[in-house]
Amino acid sequence: MPRAGLNRVAVVEAAAALADEEGVGEGLSLARLAERLGVRKPSLYNHVAGLGGLRRELALMGLRELGRSLSRAAAGKAGTEGLFALAEAYRRFVEERPGLYEATVRSYRLSDPDDPDLEAAEGEALEPVLAVLASCGVVGGEETIHAARGFRSVAHGFATLEAAGGFGMSEDPDESFRRLVRAFADGLLRSGEREA
Repeated sequence: MPRAGLNRVAVVEAAAALADEEGVGEGLSLARLAERLGVRKPSLYNHVAGLGGLRRELALMGLRELGRSLSRAAAGKAGTEGLFALAEAYRRFVEERPGLYEATVRSYRLSDPDDPDLEAAEGEALEPVLAVLASCGVVGGEETIHAARGFRSVAHGFATLEAAGGFGMSEDPDESFRRLVRAFADGLLRSGEREA
């Protein structure tokens, strides 16, 4: 019989906390999650479809939270200001929810590349990025895809290196981040001017 108060949402939230503490690799297992929740491992199957299902739920949760963070950051902003706001929100999300963020970038899509829920969550997370890119003059087609990938690479690369302790030099990482985002924004705007 399922433990009172234990439901899918509670299981996924506990898994997200565990992932933030220990990562989604070796640190996340049904046995560790069951121990944390004070239940037997088989009880978890009443709420999630095994470890694969749990990873999918974490990816959904992470994409939705990241999308909400990016939307709040971009609200009312455009151009370079919007790019800086998005990049900082992305960086903060990686810092505050490292395991949950990791769940969004792992190859969770390999088992079901046509998962409509994941596609919808990815689309929601991408919407504020596309809106800000459009305000920079990047609208539709191939250029939008390249610009969105570039933005994600800039934000992801810096944030994950920072989270892993990859910046040991004494110079201020905030200043490095500002310069990186500025270089991306300037390049994006110059590219738009050349094509106009």
